Amino acid sequence: MSNSTTRYSPLAALGSGFLEVAQITGALGVLFAQVLLRLCRLDFDRNELLLAMHKMGVKSAPVIFVTSVFVGAIMVVQAAPLITEYGAEGLLGWAAGFNTLREVGPLLTALMLSGRIGANNTAELGTMVVTEQIDGLRALAIDPLSYLVVPRFIAIIFTLFISTIFADLLALLGAAMCGWALVGVEPMSFYNGVTAGFIDFGDVMHGLIKSVFFGLIIALSSCHFGTTTSGGAPGVGRSVNATVVVTAVGIFAFDYIVSFAIG
Repeated sequence: MSNSTTRYSPLAALGSGFLEVAQITGALGVLFAQVLLRLCRLDFDRNELLLAMHKMGVKSAPVIFVTSVFVGAIMVVQAAPLITEYGAEGLLGWAAGFNTLREVGPLLTALMLSGRIGANNTAELGTMVVTEQIDGLRALAIDPLSYLVVPRFIAIIFTLFISTIFADLLALLGAAMCGWALVGVEPMSFYNGVTAGFIDFGDVMHGLIKSVFFGLIIALSSCHFGTTTSGGAPGVGRSVNATVVVTAVGIFAFDYIVSFAIG
């Protein structure tokens, strides 16, 4: 009697995973091309853009404020023992500012907003798909990409860029206050360490350029998984989960590539 039990094959699992990654990457590329085409034609709904920017940007301000201040304080807490041991209080501003502006600020802001606006965007678009609201737009001769996707795409990228600027400033403020309280470094001395020449404009732009690409990753992932949702309410949950996972992996992978290539 023949054994018909299918054996687990690591090679088959690896191939299946590779094909899935390739499929998602290709779908994201197609969506990006479609969005770019409509952007070149300025074919998007302006009212939806303003609504999305208010919902994603303005309503995210309290979260950005609280998180960023604590991020700056954590930078000082980590650096304080070495600063105190070597008596290099004047370098506290550089130590906290360099890490915050180039890496920690853009990265944590992207991950935080990915969980808030990326997942929410996927849930909203996915709900519209499973309740056939997207089909209703098509029946009214309204392009769902122009009306829903492109405004949210622009809003996510712009929100992340502006949020990163505010997050950097607030993180430096939190670091200065924490350095004053823990190490006794005056705020003016702290900011002199930030602006004394150790950190230049290129370091600031390094983090801001990263934020634009992080926003692009969040926008593409959330819009793709939202508009391809199927399977009712459980399908919306699966799409949100896929968005969070793919976005996090994409952000860390891109950050590593840029950091390794540029330094």
